[in-house]
Amino acid sequence: MYNNEPIPRPAGPPASSTPLRDYLNGARHGVDPGYAVLPRSLAESMPLPWQQQMAHLMAEFHQAFGHLRWPVYKVVPSRYERLVDLDEDQLAEVGVFAEIDVTGDLVYRERTGERIDDPENKRVLVSCLDPIPRQQAGHVPPAPNPLPPMPQNSGMHTGPHPVQQPPRHVQPPNGQQPPPGTPPHGQPMPPWSAGR
Repeated sequence: MYNNEPIPRPAGPPASSTPLRDYLNGARHGVDPGYAVLPRSLAESMPLPWQQQMAHLMAEFHQAFGHLRWPVYKVVPSRYERLVDLDEDQLAEVGVFAEIDVTGDLVYRERTGERIDDPENKRVLVSCLDPIPRQQAGHVPPAPNPLPPMPQNSGMHTGPHPVQQPPRHVQPPNGQQPPPGTPPHGQPMPPWSAGR
C-alpha cells in the first residue's frame, strides 16, 4: 500500500562530498596545505584492526596513483618560531641574515637584501628535534580513548551482540524426569552440551 507520508530526513547536517579535505583542514598534527604526514612509528603502534584497514586503504591509494612519477620525500620535523628568537644557523636556514645598521639598530634582511619589517611578530618555520619516538624505540602505546565513539545508526546494530542469559531452570511436571545429562537445579549447562 502506498504511504502518502513524506520520507523523514536524517537529523544533522548532510554528508560532505569532501570528507577527507574537511578533516585535514581541521587537523592539527602532521598536516600542511600540501601534505599529510603519518609517522610510521605511531601508525605501526596502532591496534591490529586499524593497521589492517590502513594497509588496505594505502594499497588502494598506491594502486590508483602508482602510474605517476613519485619523487622521494624528505620529511623534516619543524616548528614555528619568532624570527628574533633564532640563532645564526637558524636564520641562515630560513634565508634571513641579521646586521647592525648605521644607526646601531639590529635589522633583519631577506637574501635579496630587503629589510623585514616588524621582525618581533614575524614567525618562521625552522627545523627542530623530532619529539615523535622513532621506530627503533619500539611500540608507542596510543592514548586511552583517543576519539569519542562514532555515533551508530539506531536501526543497525554494528557492535558485539549482548551475552544471552541462559533460561531459568523449569521444573518438569510432576511425575516426569528431566532428560539424561541435565545438571541439577541451579547449575549451568556444560558448554559441550550446547549443540545437542
